[in-house]
Parts: sequence; structure tokens; C-alpha cells
Amino acid sequence: MVRIDGLHKSFGHLEVVKGVDLDVHKGEVVVIFGRSGSGKSTVLRCVNFIEDPTLGSIEVAGIRLEGGHRTRHKRDQIRKLRLHVGMVFQQFNLFPNMTVLDNVTCAARCAKRGSDAEIAQRAKDLLDRVGLADKAGEHPIRLSGGQQQRVAIARALCMQPDVMLFDEPTSALDPELTGEVLGVMRTLATEMHMTMMVVTHEMGFAREVADRMAFFHEGRILEQGPPSEIIGSPEHAETRAFLDAVL
Repeated sequence: MVRIDGLHKSFGHLEVVKGVDLDVHKGEVVVIFGRSGSGKSTVLRCVNFIEDPTLGSIEVAGIRLEGGHRTRHKRDQIRKLRLHVGMVFQQFNLFPNMTVLDNVTCAARCAKRGSDAEIAQRAKDLLDRVGLADKAGEHPIRLSGGQQQRVAIARALCMQPDVMLFDEPTSALDPELTGEVLGVMRTLATEMHMTMMVVTHEMGFAREVADRMAFFHEGRILEQGPPSEIIGSPEHAETRAFLDAVL
């Protein structure tokens, strides 16, 4: 579903990602973790071209794009690629002047992902799935942080993506609200079999849900494997030191 080949990303003279290769298969949950500045969020942002790769290629659902400058044709291909990708950020990025239902439907309507009636019904079904069916008419200011993040998840899902990207989705939440967001993500993985790339330090979630974990260190994947191996018996001292700090 996702193929990352030889990915490099530089900001000026600073190279943040230094040659990453990673495949994510349909229905697989890959947890990406590592220290701040290790390049993990940058890789996620390159997958849907929020950041343009400096070198290398990204392929999503059969659409393959090379790094480098954008051309008119490349911009068209990026728009097509993004139709297959949903992304949930650290911050919720909801429109404060819109109701919850309108926040969930607005992107799908702009992208014409069905008729207005179909999109509205899909949004209501998704709000029910994330436990917020009774909040459809509310505005974001009346919701808790955990509820707002669940709305953001429903909004991404309303686009009917093939892969979901989560960039530390619980880092802005109080500890008591983290569980409700992780619960929704757990449902996506176990019941909807959604392909997911998740940047997180929630090792309990990774141990329970992830098919594979990838530890990022200084812009590269230092090691990857199933949670039982990565958490239980990591090969590298850097991985062990990081896990000792977060577990």
C-alpha cells in the first residue's frame, strides 16, 4: 500500500532524513518511534507530500512520485495521491465556526467523494463509530481535546482513504483523554483492518496493535520488527536506551 524508497529530506543544509526504505502492506499497522528530531514525523509528512522529498520516491496505492521540485504534472499527481491518504495531526485543526458534522464532511465534499447525501450519511456513521453521534450539531469549542481528536479521525476517514497516517495523535492530550483516542485507533486496526502508519511513544498501544515497529535514529531506521522483538529484545543500544526511558 505504501512504498518508501531511498527517501532523503533536507531543510537547507540540514539533512533530517538520510535514506529511508519502508514498505507498508495492506491492512498492516506500522508504529514509528524514536527521539525528537530523528526524522519520523518528516517521513510521515513526505508520504502525502506536505513536505516534498529531496531525493527518493513515495508510492501510495500504485501512484509513484519522485522527490525534487514540483511540476504542473507532479502537482496533479500529488492531488490524486492525497485522495488515498488520510492524516491526523498532533493538533486537531478543526474549523471553529463549523459544527462537528460540517467539519467531518467539508473535505469529502470539496473532493467530491460522493453525493452530499452520501457524504452526510457516511459522516454520521463515522461519528457514531467514534462515539460522538450526539455531538454532530456542536461546535469544537464545546468538545474536550479527546473528542476533538476523534472528530479529526472521523474527518480523515470520511475521505475513504486507503491508508491513515497518525502523527503523535495523543501528544497534545491530557493522560485521561489519551485512552479514548487510542481506543478509536485500536478499532480501526482490529475491526476495520485499516492500513496505518503511526508515529507515537505509546508503547502499550504498539505492543497490542502494531504488526511492526520501526525505530528511527538520526534520520534512519536503525531497526524494525514485530513488537515482541523490538520491545522484548532490541538489538541496538540506542533502541534499548529509548525504550528504557519511555516504558
